Amino acid sequence: MAGKQSHPQDTGHQPVNRAVIAEERGDDDVIDLRKLWATLVRNKWGILALPVLVAMLTYLFVSTLTPIFQGTSTLLIEPDSDNVVGIRGVDTISGNQEYLQTQFELLKSRALAEDVVRDLDLTRHPDFDPSQQESPFIDLAALTDWRAWVKAFGLDGVIPVTRPEDLQSETLSEGERFEAVVAALREKTTIEPRRNTQLVEVKVEMADPKTAAAAANELTQGYIDRQLMGRLEMTEQATGWMSERMADIKEDLEVAERRLQAYVEREDLVDMDGVTTVEASELTQLNDRLVDARQEFARAENQYRQIADVTDAGWREQATAAVVRSNELVADFLAAETRARAKVEELSQRYGAQHPTMIEAQDELAAATESLRSQVEQVVAGIEQSYQLNQANLLSLQNAFNENRESIREVQSKESEFRQLEREVETNRTLYETFLNRLRETSATADVEDANARVVDSAIVPRNPVKPKKGQIALIAGVLAFMSAIGLALLREQFDNRIRGSADVEEKLGVPMLGLLPLQRKNTDRKEVARLFSKDTNRPFSEAVRTIRTSVVLSGLDDPHKVIVVTSSAPGEGKTSLASNLAAALGQMEKVLLLEADMRKPTFRKIFGLSESAAGLADVVADNATFDASVRSMDGVDMLACGTLPPNPLELLSTRRFGDLLENLGQVYDRIVIDAPPVQAVSDPLVLSTYANTVLYLVKADVTPVPMVREGLGRLAEVGAPVAGVVLDHVDVQKSRKYGYGYGSKYASGGYYDYYGYSAGTRG
Repeated sequence: MAGKQSHPQDTGHQPVNRAVIAEERGDDDVIDLRKLWATLVRNKWGILALPVLVAMLTYLFVSTLTPIFQGTSTLLIEPDSDNVVGIRGVDTISGNQEYLQTQFELLKSRALAEDVVRDLDLTRHPDFDPSQQESPFIDLAALTDWRAWVKAFGLDGVIPVTRPEDLQSETLSEGERFEAVVAALREKTTIEPRRNTQLVEVKVEMADPKTAAAAANELTQGYIDRQLMGRLEMTEQATGWMSERMADIKEDLEVAERRLQAYVEREDLVDMDGVTTVEASELTQLNDRLVDARQEFARAENQYRQIADVTDAGWREQATAAVVRSNELVADFLAAETRARAKVEELSQRYGAQHPTMIEAQDELAAATESLRSQVEQVVAGIEQSYQLNQANLLSLQNAFNENRESIREVQSKESEFRQLEREVETNRTLYETFLNRLRETSATADVEDANARVVDSAIVPRNPVKPKKGQIALIAGVLAFMSAIGLALLREQFDNRIRGSADVEEKLGVPMLGLLPLQRKNTDRKEVARLFSKDTNRPFSEAVRTIRTSVVLSGLDDPHKVIVVTSSAPGEGKTSLASNLAAALGQMEKVLLLEADMRKPTFRKIFGLSESAAGLADVVADNATFDASVRSMDGVDMLACGTLPPNPLELLSTRRFGDLLENLGQVYDRIVIDAPPVQAVSDPLVLSTYANTVLYLVKADVTPVPMVREGLGRLAEVGAPVAGVVLDHVDVQKSRKYGYGYGSKYASGGYYDYYGYSAGTRG
C-alpha cells in the first residue's frame, strides 16, 4: 500500500485551489464598511423615497378617517364604611381593590348603557346609524372584516355572520337595533382609574363631541342613581326578610322555653349546682379513703405473702419469715431460746442427763421454746387477721365509691341535658333581641341613604379629536419604512455564510458534492444513526449512503481508494455516523475495516457497546496487543476502536509503526475507512490525510459556516490531501425544497425522494 505516497494527482482528484480559498477566507474575516456604505448610496433614492411615500400615503389615508372626540367625566368612588342599617351581609361593602374593580364593571354594564341609549335617543344618532353617515374614501373596516368577505362570496348562508352596519338595516327589528346600539356604546366606553387614587375617568369616544360629553355625563349620573336605587331596594328586602324571620325566631324561643320548663318539672330539679357540688364532695371523700385503704391493704398483703408460703410448715419455719422476726417479742423470745440452748450445750459437757443442774437447764430451754412458739403463732394470726380486715374494708369502700359514682353520673347527665336546654333558650332569646333591634334600626333609617360615589368633574364638549393622530401615525410609518428600506437594501447585498445545498458547495467551496445524509428525527439516538444503514429501517437514509458509496467507488475506478479518511470542520457534525454507515455500505461488496483514529474523543465504545478495557488501535500500534485480539466484527465489517487513549495521539499517528500497520492491513482489506478528528480542532486529520487515497469532508447543512469549511479545506490542501468532495449531513429535504435550496438533479429530484417517503413530511 502506498499510504505516504498517496497524492491527489495519483487518485484522479483535482486539488483544492488554495489561493481561492485563502482569498475568500481573508475577505470574510472583516466587515467591509465601504461596501456597506456603497450599498446604501446605490439605493439612496429607494431608501429615501419609500419612507416619504409611505408617510404621505399614511397621512392621506388617516385624513380620510372620521375624527373621534372623547368626552371625559371624573367620578370619585369611596368604599362604603358607614353602615347605616348595621346588619352584616345586607349592604356592607369592603373598600378594597375587588370592590373598586366591581364598580368599574358596573360602569360598563349593559343595563347602564341601555339607560343612556334611551335617555339620549342614540338609536337615531348618526354615529350609530350608517344610513346617516358619509361613505369613507377607503373603507378599511370593510377590507379587514372577514364577515364582509364571507358575504361577498355568498357564503353567509353557510357561515352565519352579522356586520356592524347590518345591525341598523331596515330588516332588523327595533329590539335588535337597540341591542346593537347598546353594544356599540359599550365598545366606545372606556373606564380608566387614576393610579393611587379613588378617582375614575369615564371616557366615551364618538364622532360627535357634544354627544360624547353628554354620554359620559349620563353614564356617571346613571351609575350614581343606580347605586342609590340598589341600596334602597336592598334595605327594603332586608326589612321584609327580617320581619318574616322574627315570627319564626319568636316561635322557636317559646318552644325552647316550654321544653326547658317541662324537663325541670319532670325531673323535679331545684338547684342543679347545689346537688352536683354535694355529690362531688362525697365522691372526693370516698376517693381519699379508698386511696388510704388501698395503701393499708397493700402493706397487709405484703406481710401476708411472706407467711403464706410457710403456713403449713410449722411455727419454726414461720419464725424465719422477716415479718415475724421483725416483731420485738419474737426477737426477745428467740434470743432467750438461743441462750437457753447454749447453756444446755455447755452443761452437757460437764454433767450427765440426770444431773439436777442439767435437768433445770433442760426445763429452761423447754419454757423458752414454748414462749417463742406461742408468740410466733400470735404474730402469724395477727398478720392474717389484718390482711382479712383490710381486704374487707377495701371492698366495702370500693362498692361505696362505685355506687356514689353512678349516682353522680346520673346527676351529671341530668345537668348536661338541663344546660343544653338552657343554652338553646338563651341562644334563641339573643337572636330574637338582635333581630328586633336591627329591625327597628332599619325601619328608622330606611329613607336615610347616600351614594358611595360623586361626580368630581363633569364632561365638557371636547374641541380637539383624540384620534386619529395624523402626524404621529405618519411619522411612525415613515420611520418604520425607512428602517425597512435600509434592511432590504443591505439584505440584497448580503449572502448566507452557511452551506445549504449542492449549489452552495460548488459555488462557495469549489469542490464537488458526493452526496447528502437526510436529517433524522430529533429524538433519534446518536448510536442508532451510526448504525442506521446496517439496520435498513430507513430507506431514504440507506439510499443516501449508497449514493455516497457509489460516488466514492466511481471516483477511483482506475485506482480504487483503499484508505478513505472521513473528517469535518468541527465536532458534532456527524463524521462518525458517516464513517460507520459508509463502511457498512462498502462491506456489502468488499472486505472493509472501520478504523477509529479520533483518539481524543472516541465514540466507538459507546456506539458499538464495547468494554472500556477493550484493546484498540493505540494498543496495536504500541505493540501492547495484537490486531487479531483487538479487531471486532460489527455490521458486516471489521472494526478497530481507539483502545487505550494515548497521551499524544498526533505523535502516535506520525510514527512509522502506524504507517506499517496501515500497509499491512491494506494487504488484507479491500477498503479501510478511517474516522478522523475534526480538521479545525486538531492536526491529526492532516497527518492521516497523507496516508489516505481519498478524503471525504463532511459539512453539517444549515449549521457550518462557509469560512470554517474553507479554512478546513485550505488546511488539507496545504498538505496535499486528496479531497474527493463534500458530503452534506443533517439535510432537511422538505425545508430545502420549500425554500429552493439546490441539491443538484441527482440529490433533490422530487420523484426520487417522494418515492422514498420525503413527501410525507418525514425528517428521517
